[in-house]
Amino acid sequence: MSIKSPCIDICKFDGKTGLCIGCLRTRDECKEWKKMKNTRRQKIIDERPRRAAKLDRAAK
Repeated sequence: MSIKSPCIDICKFDGKTGLCIGCLRTRDECKEWKKMKNTRRQKIIDERPRRAAKLDRAAK
């Protein structure tokens, strides 16, 4: 089964981290999602807490 995209249709990228404030992926990850293997997709999903913390730190 394919891993569903974490996109929530916000699509605004933070200038400091390069992460989308909605789904916490980079622009390249968003563009390549459909072509990615599930192992890479799962890694991105698993990294979400670390990415969220990075985005929070950049906002301060």
